[in-house]
Amino acid sequence: MGPRIVASGGFDALYREGMALIEEVAAYLDGDGRGESRGLPREASFVYATESMRLTTRLMQLASWLLLQRAVNEGELTPENARVEKEKVRFTATPSERGGPGFEDLPERLRGFIAKGDRLFERVQQYDRLERGGVPDYAPEAVGGIADQLARLKAAFGRLKE
Repeated sequence: MGPRIVASGGFDALYREGMALIEEVAAYLDGDGRGESRGLPREASFVYATESMRLTTRLMQLASWLLLQRAVNEGELTPENARVEKEKVRFTATPSERGGPGFEDLPERLRGFIAKGDRLFERVQQYDRLERGGVPDYAPEAVGGIADQLARLKAAFGRLKE
């Protein structure tokens, strides 16, 4: 299924979106974000530093993954070599609970970038599973729906290859 996504242009859109977000966040943190962070209360200032570092780290991990995948798609790396390199890229987990004291005081733009980064991260993880030949995990939302049927297949035949 992964090669079909590549052929359909799905990866190109993901790549463009990811790289654009990386550039936009870098410009923000080096520019307007510095000014916005100066006026924050002490607690929010600490959260700003923590969240901006998490976001930067996450985006650099995503950039590494995107560049490796693009090299495979363009024939510059073999899929096997890329898998070895991708194993070195450890995605940090998305915090299960965003928020806490000071989070709501963060600049709206930073919170927006954090949300965009989280969504992009989820999409890259799904793409990576597909590219490796795995079947995405779906929560059974409706009886008889695709997610429900996949869940039943997994239950009947054990865990599918991921």
